[in-house]
Formats: sequence, C-alpha cells, structure tokens
Amino acid sequence: MSVDFTKMTKKDVGKLFDYASLAKDLTEEQVRNGCKEAIKYNCKAFCYSSSYWTPVVKEELEGTDLLIGAGIGFPLGQQTSAVKAFEAEEAVKMGATVLDNCMNVGNMKEKKYDAIKAEFKDYVSAAGGVLTKMIIECCMLTDEEIKIACELCVEAGIDYVKSSTGHYAGPTMEQTVLMRDCLKGTKTKLKVSGVKAPKPQNAYAYLMAGAELIGTQDAPMIIDSLDLMREVGIVPKYQG
Repeated sequence: MSVDFTKMTKKDVGKLFDYASLAKDLTEEQVRNGCKEAIKYNCKAFCYSSSYWTPVVKEELEGTDLLIGAGIGFPLGQQTSAVKAFEAEEAVKMGATVLDNCMNVGNMKEKKYDAIKAEFKDYVSAAGGVLTKMIIECCMLTDEEIKIACELCVEAGIDYVKSSTGHYAGPTMEQTVLMRDCLKGTKTKLKVSGVKAPKPQNAYAYLMAGAELIGTQDAPMIIDSLDLMREVGIVPKYQG
C-alpha cells in the first residue's frame, strides 16, 4: 500500500525513514551525533552495520520510540548461518530492537533454496521476537530471483524485505514495484535502501510506489526537502 502523504505532517514523514550510518571508519562521536539527528527528525530507527555500536545507540535513544537497528552479516551476507544467528542473538541481548540481515546472494544464484530457508529460520529464531529484515540485494538478482527471495522471506515470517545494503546499485523502480506486488496481501513489508541521486525525488517516489520504509544516511536532507517536493508536485500536498 502506498503512503498517503495528504495526511502526513513533516514529523509523521520522519517515521518513514531509518537513519543509516554504515561507514567503515565510523566513530563513536559520529554515532552519537547521528542518533541525535535521528531523534530530531523523528525517524523510525537508527541503523548501523553490526552489534558493536548497540550499547552506544541504546544509550542515545533511551526514552524515545526510535528502534535500535543492528546489521547482521553486513554487507556481504556470506557468513555461515550459525555465525549470523550468534550475531543476531548478541545484538538483541545488547539492546537491538530491529535487525537488518543480509541474504547469501550466491545461494540464490545457485538455487540453494533449502539452505536459504534454513538460514532464514535460524535468523528468525535467533531474533527472539524483535523486528526482522532481510536484505536481498535486488540489483544482483533477476526478476524471478527477486520473486523467490520475497516468497521465502514471507514463508519464514520475516517482517521486511529490504532491497539493498546501499553498498551497490540500489533498486530500480521496476524492481520496487515487483517486490511490492510479491508482498501484497502478506504480513511482510518493503524497505528500500540504496536510493540514488536525486535522492529526495527518488525516495518519495519509492514510497508512493509502495515502499513502506526508506533506509538512508541522508534521511535529514530528504525529510527537509518535503515542502519543496510538495511545492513542485512530486509529493501530494498536506490536507490535514
């Protein structure tokens, strides 16, 4: 279901974004500052690349409704299922409230569906009830592989299919619509990451096409552009 922007204030729109901070040279100061920005813009979550930063993010987000989002198997997804499950369990024990895991794309390419199913099952079990996402890196997949990945996520009870890590090409609009259609009528939602320039226009277009969440390090800039996007007709005007 596409987002109804006519009923959303700028503060409401913040909840359509996960603030992502994924740099390899990330410092504690940058993490803390990013958390503060995520709070300021009323984002859905602050997301980072591994369990390492969980205690810092938990401290900064204390008393807010923002989710604490740890990456699992990030960004390649080529760890064993046991390693990913341990990473998920550790992140949850440290305070993570949502997990973004990376699918083993090679297994999908080789049609090793039983291995993927087993890994997804292990992941959901290790998450222990916190929100789960699975990054399928759709830029590397055919349409048929995207459909199968979505179906396996639904079957496993994963909460979100996520398009991309942001380290490679993001999804096309056609791929976004395909994922939306594959997930229609299920409990699994769609998160789009890897939004390319011009980011405000593309991010809002993905949301209107059926994505329910956008993950990006540029969440503040995109949210700040809302009034301009409404003025030029890209986003519907607020009607209260």
